[in-house]
Amino acid sequence: MRSERAARAIPVRHKKNVPDRVAPAALGPDTNRARRIVEAVADPELPMLTVGDLGILRDVSVEDGKVVVSITPTFSGCPAVAEIRGDVYGRLVDAGFTDVEVRTVLNPPWSSDWITAEGRRKLAAAGIAPPDSRGSTIVRPAGAAVPLTLTTAPERGLACPACGSRDTERTAAFGSTACKDLYRCRGCAEPFEHIREV
Repeated sequence: MRSERAARAIPVRHKKNVPDRVAPAALGPDTNRARRIVEAVADPELPMLTVGDLGILRDVSVEDGKVVVSITPTFSGCPAVAEIRGDVYGRLVDAGFTDVEVRTVLNPPWSSDWITAEGRRKLAAAGIAPPDSRGSTIVRPAGAAVPLTLTTAPERGLACPACGSRDTERTAAFGSTACKDLYRCRGCAEPFEHIREV
């Protein structure tokens, strides 16, 4: 059994020098199994969520006998991407896939709308306010500019994950990770994190 640190140190694209545990010809039917394995990988910054819950898994396919996984980070500079790539790679190799490549896809950019209903439920259960579903995912042509607003967002009452009150206030624009800000409920006085809408 490999340690998690060893799994992260493994190159993202690597063909092991061991006998095939999964014959390349048999990989077609195993694409669904590979997808289930990848979907279950926990996010290192939000461990209550999986890659599937977070909506960063774009595709799992087989190309010339190689399992190819495409993920989109929540932010292009997200420091967790390297760890997620290593965890995805390690889980697939441990499951018997011998030729694995993990690709990062930046276009279209990830949207908080991609978090699943189950992911939103898990965030609220962990005391983190999920982002609002804006239903505003915009598909842009490859190479198109992504608009960026650098002004402060208007204050709005987020639902407190502890008591449900919307009488809340933002206390810090930056939380423990770049995708979170901090709030406090005026009703129950509980502090909580909020996943930003992107």
